[in-house]
Amino acid sequence: MTSLLLSRRDLDFLLYDWLDAGALTARERFAEHDRETFDAVLDLAEEIAERHFAPHNRRGDLEEPRFDGERVHLVPEVKAALEVFAASGLMSAAMDHDLGGQQLPTLVANACMAWFHAANVGTAAYPFLTVANANLLSVYGTPEQRERLVRPLAAGRFFGTMCLSEPQAGSSLADVRTRAEPQPDGRYRLFGTKMWISGGDHELSENIVHLVLARTPGAPAGVKGLSLFAVPKYLVGADGSLGERNDVVLAGLNHKMGYRGTVNTVLNFGEGRHLPGGEPGAVGELVGELHRGLACMFHMMNEARTGVGLGATALGYTGYLHAVEYARSRPQGRPPTGRDASAPQVPIVEHPDVRRMLLAQKSYVEGALALSLYCSRLIDEQRTAPEPAAREAAGRLLEVLTPVAKSWPSQWCLAANDLAIQVHGGYGYTRDYPVEQFYRDNRLNAIHEGTHGIQALDLLGRKVVQDGGAGLRALLGEFAATSARARELGGEAAGFAAALDAAAGRIGRTTGALWAGADPEAALPNAAVYLEAVGHVVLAWIWLEQYLALGPGETPFELGKRQAARYFFRVELPRTGPQFDLLDSLDRTAADTDPDWF
Repeated sequence: MTSLLLSRRDLDFLLYDWLDAGALTARERFAEHDRETFDAVLDLAEEIAERHFAPHNRRGDLEEPRFDGERVHLVPEVKAALEVFAASGLMSAAMDHDLGGQQLPTLVANACMAWFHAANVGTAAYPFLTVANANLLSVYGTPEQRERLVRPLAAGRFFGTMCLSEPQAGSSLADVRTRAEPQPDGRYRLFGTKMWISGGDHELSENIVHLVLARTPGAPAGVKGLSLFAVPKYLVGADGSLGERNDVVLAGLNHKMGYRGTVNTVLNFGEGRHLPGGEPGAVGELVGELHRGLACMFHMMNEARTGVGLGATALGYTGYLHAVEYARSRPQGRPPTGRDASAPQVPIVEHPDVRRMLLAQKSYVEGALALSLYCSRLIDEQRTAPEPAAREAAGRLLEVLTPVAKSWPSQWCLAANDLAIQVHGGYGYTRDYPVEQFYRDNRLNAIHEGTHGIQALDLLGRKVVQDGGAGLRALLGEFAATSARARELGGEAAGFAAALDAAAGRIGRTTGALWAGADPEAALPNAAVYLEAVGHVVLAWIWLEQYLALGPGETPFELGKRQAARYFFRVELPRTGPQFDLLDSLDRTAADTDPDWF
């Protein structure tokens, strides 16, 4: 039976025919792997996702986490599924051998993770956060912290969180107030409140390692005064054994529109309910350098941002597959030319407007999956390419693509979920079909790990201008290289190349116009429009890359891919023209609106 989570045929095409995952096995880190091991772990991920994650997706939504004042209650299937996940070794799939990892490429590990996002994004969030937490500690932690904290995280015995936001600060991390008081033993005592902490309290694991941004006495104001601390729910001894309960207290749960299977919390540090060592304050260990906490945290945040994009993609993808199945099986109406009311009804997939909606979804979700996996391949290049110049180039390209890889799927795969509901008609708006939950779950992805607006400011205000615009030049260079190959092929591909070249030219000219006066007040008011326009050009490039990787085949898969590419170039890419026109005009309508006018 064909999966309704993801298309394995599409994954194989992206991994092997386009991104050449097999070539990575020539590198020392991945030398023990081959196509057979990659396929085996993909098979395993699909099986676990289908058998252990997908069946309780609806129950986890209907029976959201409950706090009785002492502990959090989750449906039991969550813990059972995560135990299977941890036992499979997938938690440490891309981690080092010395931590018990398999040293799989990030490309393959993320392709595996997509199955779990599609099956049950609420349950998948726990390992997603834990892996990112462990990866940060692997880079910035001491050897002793790697042994005591990372190893049990990699094994799935501990789970992890990231604690940034606070009630009064939200996304403005310069306003974080949580304080960390140094202690004679070299550790710290933390006092403060953290908000929106996914996975912040539960009994799914032996322990929870919180990574907390806080200020030490006398620290500089703003983000330059933040340091990072590892604060476990239960103290961890030098031998790795669990000790007394730390002074971290669950203050309450946030009740969400979707993504309900992931417990989302308010945490108090240093409330005094628990007194480790007989003193108030949550015991924490410094991670990395003092006052360099945000730089360390960006390691986890950037991994989470590309991961959020992948999760948004998976939700859009499964919604699309459900819509296709429904459209093929739901009889309703007759063709426009069919006037005989006594003739049998046809499946709604026969109606042109339904095919339009399905084709739009296909172009969004398959394009987004390709973008997410391309960024995963860049991570592998950044870490393992033989030449330093190649590693540096991959990192530069990944930097500029990260805001797009987070935000474009979060916007357009949500649009795919919206269309999936529309394909189902009235049934799609009921709880009898899962597409309404996919939409609610996906709505969060434009908000968490940096909102759409924050990503827009990051792209236009930082990523395309830093280092003299090196990142933007690298991206435009990739566009040009793809266009050159397409022009050599000729025919339809050459037409796509011309359209991509024109759009890429608009990016270069518009970026220059926005920053001609080096005035953020002129450049940034329409940053969100810039992000959306650039994102669409990036996806056109990604679709041309896929088109070129297909070759001359005429299977339904290949024909469908080409049709989706045509749709994107003919219908979606032209949207960017008016957007670039608006940006070029330096329009200030929104910026000049007085708050009193609302």
